[in-house]
Amino acid sequence: MSQPQTDPHAPSRHDAAEPYADGPARTASATPVERPSYRFYPVIVAVFASLLLISNIAATQGVVFGPIAGFPINTDGGFLLFPLAYVLGDVLSEVYGFRRTRLATVIGFGIALGAMVYFQFVIALPKSEGTDAASFDALLGLSAPQILLGSLLGFLVGQTLNAWVVVAMKRRRRDERQLWARLLGSTVAGELADTLVFCLIAAPVLGFTSLSDFVIYTVLGFVYKTAVEAVLLPFTYRVIAWVKRHEPDYRPVGA
Repeated sequence: MSQPQTDPHAPSRHDAAEPYADGPARTASATPVERPSYRFYPVIVAVFASLLLISNIAATQGVVFGPIAGFPINTDGGFLLFPLAYVLGDVLSEVYGFRRTRLATVIGFGIALGAMVYFQFVIALPKSEGTDAASFDALLGLSAPQILLGSLLGFLVGQTLNAWVVVAMKRRRRDERQLWARLLGSTVAGELADTLVFCLIAAPVLGFTSLSDFVIYTVLGFVYKTAVEAVLLPFTYRVIAWVKRHEPDYRPVGA
């Protein structure tokens, strides 16, 4: 009895749709497949990069509250916006995976670095009469390049670690449950790395020269940023759920 002939060009059972290891699903087949549509990815990346740029400029201003319970609360002007960048980083990591979150991080890093380079170019140009060059230079000049360096390197290290933890935990479980554990675990790892890198480089320039001031500044920065993300967890949950529901090519892990 002859065996049935197999068409070598027919799709195999391994060509069925399967989710990305770290993001939305794609369908493999013998015919060309359209690239996945990421409807909201460009918008999220634009806001993500904007928050980084604004918070980096604001971080050049040291801020002190208190004293509270006998201790001054030392921080910088980026204290309010910077945690929001990590919230969007969580959204990117959970929905789009590590590779696209890393791309968004590099884009944000490049925009912030490019802006600062251009500011220095403008400062070096001849000034028109009546221009308040000193104020512009004081705000955007690199009189303290350690702040820019610390902020950018801290963001790059912290956000990359944040994304890696989210995706690694999701891969390990192979399901969508325990989102809270992924978000909090990644926040602790990412914010700790970010804050430590930034403070080691920039704290002396911001006036935190003693060991006690450095420790307070570092611990406060880490605790504050982590607490903000914890408080915003219900909001982050809703944003992630909404994006997953409306992103055309997103497929839950294990689906």
